[in-house]
Amino acid sequence: MVKSAIGTHLGATLKVVAAGCAALQDDWWVFGGAAMALAGVQGLCPPDVDLIVSERDAASLIITWRAQLETGAPSPLFRSKVFARTTIAPLPIEIMAGFEVCESGAWSAVRPATRQIAAFNAGVIFIPTPAEQAEI
Repeated sequence: MVKSAIGTHLGATLKVVAAGCAALQDDWWVFGGAAMALAGVQGLCPPDVDLIVSERDAASLIITWRAQLETGAPSPLFRSKVFARTTIAPLPIEIMAGFEVCESGAWSAVRPATRQIAAFNAGVIFIPTPAEQAEI
């Protein structure tokens, strides 16, 4: 377990994430800036919380959180089979399933191999290890 460094808005949003993800059926992770803050990186103010989940769990969260599916074109570096956003917390929560990254012109799936609990007082939050976050 790692010691996190989170601000008020991120903390309140992570409480929503912990509660909403508690009953998910498959592995899930907080990813990106929020995961780096949870890993202890100081001074971060993530604009949102990114979640990597399975397609089955994405469908469940989209209904539970009344998230809006995003259908715009993917960025040249990232794309997701399912991408939805909800604003039920102080920070937007982005739900991603089938998340991929483009490297040297080839797309590859991003599914963390590691899963650790971040120290957070309002529920269980899973993140990739800091080493894997840096690698991704």
